Amino acid sequence: MAKAAPEGLITALDIGSSKVSAMIAQKAEGGELIVLGTGQRESRGVKRGYIADMAATEAAVREAVEQAERIAGLNIENVWVSFSAGGLVSDVASVEVELGGHRIEQADIDALLAAGRESIDPAGRMVLHAQPTLYTLDGLTGVKKPLGLHADRLGVHIHVVAADGSPVRNLDLCVRSAHLEVKSIIASPVATGMACLSDEERELGVALVEMGAGITNVSLFAGGMLVGLTSIPIGAADITDDIASAFGTRRTQAERMKCFYGSANASPRDNHDMIDVAPISADDDASDGARITKAQLIGVIRQRLDLLMVEVQKALTDLGFGGPVGRQVVLTGGGAELKGIADYVQAALGRSVRVGRPRGLTALPEAHSGPAFATLAGLAQYAASDPADLRAISPVHQTVHRPHGMAAFQRLIRAFKTNY
Repeated sequence: MAKAAPEGLITALDIGSSKVSAMIAQKAEGGELIVLGTGQRESRGVKRGYIADMAATEAAVREAVEQAERIAGLNIENVWVSFSAGGLVSDVASVEVELGGHRIEQADIDALLAAGRESIDPAGRMVLHAQPTLYTLDGLTGVKKPLGLHADRLGVHIHVVAADGSPVRNLDLCVRSAHLEVKSIIASPVATGMACLSDEERELGVALVEMGAGITNVSLFAGGMLVGLTSIPIGAADITDDIASAFGTRRTQAERMKCFYGSANASPRDNHDMIDVAPISADDDASDGARITKAQLIGVIRQRLDLLMVEVQKALTDLGFGGPVGRQVVLTGGGAELKGIADYVQAALGRSVRVGRPRGLTALPEAHSGPAFATLAGLAQYAASDPADLRAISPVHQTVHRPHGMAAFQRLIRAFKTNY
């Protein structure tokens, strides 16, 4: 029988286009995160990261969480949820106050952060994150702890991530319909970056490419924070659909072909290796199934990947990811499990590429240690880090671009006022 939840318990819930996964972890006294249970179910109600079928998604959430509860032997009440749909925007706001050279006290920092919160303009969107990152002293950037120092001017950079309101509300409603309290909704790139990127990578500059089933998120980290992101409505499920369409087979068979025989790179031998293709007919005795070469399969995969890489390169250019050759790209998400994908992307983008896998968790099951579960692990790590957020300081009085923007923003603040 499941027992009451102990202290330091964190439950992460990743609702994606192909799967819904849950993780129950506990923060130990030493700070490490110990995984107690995981659960996973097929996602049938999510399209391109958006909730398209509330009932189907709610059922998948219930089943994934219940599976994790059975393994952990615990009952949980609240979850940290990821949001990966398009419409995410990231920006860095800066604010500065005059101090007159006196020693910085906590009251000065509090006043600065309150002013920073006043400066946030969500433009009718819901703010998911409003986090103070680095401080500035008389123009000197990169100060992490200004308390006790002297300065004429004290400033702060605020990392803001916002999203379209309706998809966020649908996600929140879906989880609450499964009788779970939503602790916070976290932008997927923020969580994934925490699980896959080192502090040094985030500081020096790195691009994170999350290849999900229905959507690919391209985000840029620099100076220790997320500074820009773009969503591309192409994912690994499109490759599966291309295979099913090209060879006249069912999606389940196409997915199997992609996983077992597919690759992002071709070799001369692929012209001789043959693959049996089950017909799309439901007749098990059908004998008209085709045979294709592995090279044909890879050709279909490469065609979709080539299209995706054009969009990824464009996104990186628009985000300003230029500079010296060698700035790294980290691939993650279910699409990053395709054989040879890192070498392919490295050749396509002309940059150093590695596959990002979740790290920093104790007792993480082997089945959940791949790039497809990086967001799930990152959610748990984000929750354990207890990050500061300006939304928890004081009410904000601001003008937004659309008439209903203020109401949406205030509803967001109320919905997430218990975040931290």
